[in-house]
Formats: sequence, C-alpha cells, structure tokens
Amino acid sequence: MTAQTTIPPLDLKAEYQEIRGEIDAVVARVLGSGSFVLGGEGEALEAELAAYCGCRHGVAVASGTDALHLALRAAGIGAGDEVILPAFTFIATAEAVSYLGATPVFCDVDPRTFTLDPKRAEEAITARTRALLPVHLYGLPADLEALGALVARHGLALIEDAAQAIGAERGGRRAGSVGLAGCLSFYPTKNLGAYGDAGMVVTDDAHLAARIRQLRSHGSQGRYHHEEVGFNSRLDELQAAILRVKLRHLDRWTARRRQIAAAYTAGLADTPLTPPAEPAGCRHVYHQYTVRAPERDRLHEALNAAGIRSMIYYPVPLHRQRAYASLGYAEGSLPESERAAREVLSLPCYPQLSDEHVARVTAAVHQTVRRP
Repeated sequence: MTAQTTIPPLDLKAEYQEIRGEIDAVVARVLGSGSFVLGGEGEALEAELAAYCGCRHGVAVASGTDALHLALRAAGIGAGDEVILPAFTFIATAEAVSYLGATPVFCDVDPRTFTLDPKRAEEAITARTRALLPVHLYGLPADLEALGALVARHGLALIEDAAQAIGAERGGRRAGSVGLAGCLSFYPTKNLGAYGDAGMVVTDDAHLAARIRQLRSHGSQGRYHHEEVGFNSRLDELQAAILRVKLRHLDRWTARRRQIAAAYTAGLADTPLTPPAEPAGCRHVYHQYTVRAPERDRLHEALNAAGIRSMIYYPVPLHRQRAYASLGYAEGSLPESERAAREVLSLPCYPQLSDEHVARVTAAVHQTVRRP
C-alpha cells in the first residue's frame, strides 16, 4: 500500500507554483529597475492596500511588529503609560508596547471568539491607560462596536492588530479601518504573505501616517535632515512587488478558505469539537481554522501520526510567559486565556488544500475524538 502524503498546515510551495509566472515577472522587473527601497512599487502597494482596507493612508514598514510599534509610538504612547491587550495572542503585540517603555496590561478573551473581552477591558482601565490594542485573532475581528464605544467613553486610542485578519469585516467595515490605525503583517504565512518580513499601518489620520513615515526612515523628512531619532523600518521593492501580485488573488484565496472552513464545520458537527465562531455581521477570513478540543493533545498527536500537521496557536498565554513574569500575573488570573491555551487546535486551512485532503482531515478527526 502506498503511504499517504503529509498534509502540511500551509503549503507555500503550492501557492508559488500557482502564480509563478506573475511572481517571476515582477521580481525580474524590480531587479532590472535598479530601485530597491522606497520606490514606486512600495508607493503603489500603500495606495492599493489602504483602499482595500477602506482607509485613506497606508505606510509600509519592515514587519508587522514594526507596524504595531510605530503606530503606538506615533499615537503618543510612551514610558509610564498602559496599553490593554488580550493575553491570548502572539508575543509581538505585547513587545510593541514594551518597546515604548509602556506596560502591557493583559486582559482575558471572549471564550467564543478568542478576542479581547470588552467587559474585562473596561475593568482593566486605570488613570494610566492610554490605548486598547485588540487582536483580530485567527482572522475574526474583535468586538469593535463595544471597544469603540469604550475608548470613546474613556478618551483612549484604539489601535487594531489586524495582522491575521486582512479582508475580514465587522459591521460592513474592514479590519484595520475602525480604530486610529490598523496594523498588518505580511509574514510569509499570513493570508497575504511576502517572501520575507513586511508590514503596514493603515489609517485615516494624515498626521499619524506622516509621523510613521518619518519614524520608519531614521526620523527623516528629507535626505540627511532628521527631525527625531527614528528607526530603519523600510519595506523593500521586491517584497512590495510580490505583495501587489498576491493582492490580486487575495479575494479568491479568501473565498477558498471560507469554503474549506464551511466543509470542516459541517463535517465535524457531530464531534465534541467546538468550531470557530462567526458572529452575525462578521466575515471571518480563516487565517486559521481553530477548534476547541476537549482532549486537544491526544487529537494533535493522532493527527500528526496520520500525516496531518495541525498546529497549536498558542500554548502559553502572554501573562504566563517568562518574559512577562515581572508583571506578577498568577496562574488562574486570566482563566479563559489559560483554557484556550489548553484546548485550541488549528487544522490545515489554506487555499491550495484540496477537497480530498479536507475529507481526509475530517475523517482522521472522526477516528480519534470521542463522540458525545
């Protein structure tokens, strides 16, 4: 009997083969141009992505982490300030706060959506709070209506971490377009991924956009004239050109992700797994198809043995990371974040995943989990 092929969590080789001609052509074009940093490709990408997200301005930077850091810095966050963010996310969200000398205040998440719980966020506000930093985790927007009302009541900034949620919608608005700024990541594994690190801030605020442009290029408004101590966070032309090609395919790829997600949800309906939530008025883009599994580790190991690479995002919440031990959060202090870390499992979900592989994943889950 022929051994079955391994199903990866993501297949970037297959994605490249699908659009290889377009990618190779733009790479050759950039190499032939002799222009590699802060050129026409980057400017075009900024305009195209700002329009895609429903914003007036886009500022390309070197990574999603830089997008968060520079957006917060441009918003005036600094030493002694507090920024409220979910404990259940990747550490970059908190690191961006720490870079400023500010304090990340970890907050629990909604157990259905894994996004920042507005009620818990309001309870965490103090006289030092300057901003809320919700994460649109796995491709689903946080409760932006409630969070928007919250920042309006308390005079705070709302900065959206939309790194995993490009094209996602809530209430008819795209992720990243509701707050003062939206922060995007184009790390290769993202729904819109570069072939290296890359990121962008989108905003309607012209002053904020201008400040980030200055910060990303050594604090300079003009060559060799530096208004402040800035950073080197410029997106190169090769990555910009590649992203422009991929942006043309993004809606089609998102539709396929949603089709795969619907197949999983239907196929696993009679199992004890809890599928991803998609509240009314939301459009999930399924950066990850993440379920809750009562016996997560057992299922994870069984799928791996069957040649199916499921992933755990994230096994340790931020308030329990050694890097933030000094903040003093005890085990059990944020119970929903801790429970999520014990139960979440992401099944393979990417545009090039075949229907046959979706069926194989579904069958393997059925063979492992205990039905109610």
